[in-house]
Amino acid sequence: DDGFDAADNWIAENAELKDVVITSDIPLADRALKKGAVVMGPGGKHFTEQAIGMKLAMRDLNTHLRDIGEISGYNAAFSKKDRSNFLNSLENTIVKLKK
Repeated sequence: DDGFDAADNWIAENAELKDVVITSDIPLADRALKKGAVVMGPGGKHFTEQAIGMKLAMRDLNTHLRDIGEISGYNAAFSKKDRSNFLNSLENTIVKLKK
């Protein structure tokens, strides 16, 4: 499928318990969590079922505010610290899943 969300759809449909999904896409994170996957962002922070609803709401609010010109810009650039945090978090996550 060449659709815009084809890759996201494939990931969400094939995610299983103990799979690790890495994404900054909040709707994809929500879908993967519902399938039982462990979901983390590129900065190493985990998405949780308890917090995903608020993240979806904030995403929608920020999209609306950008659309009407109230805010501009998106996320900060990916830093060396972000990379280090991600690698540490990924390693810890994989170790926990292997137990």
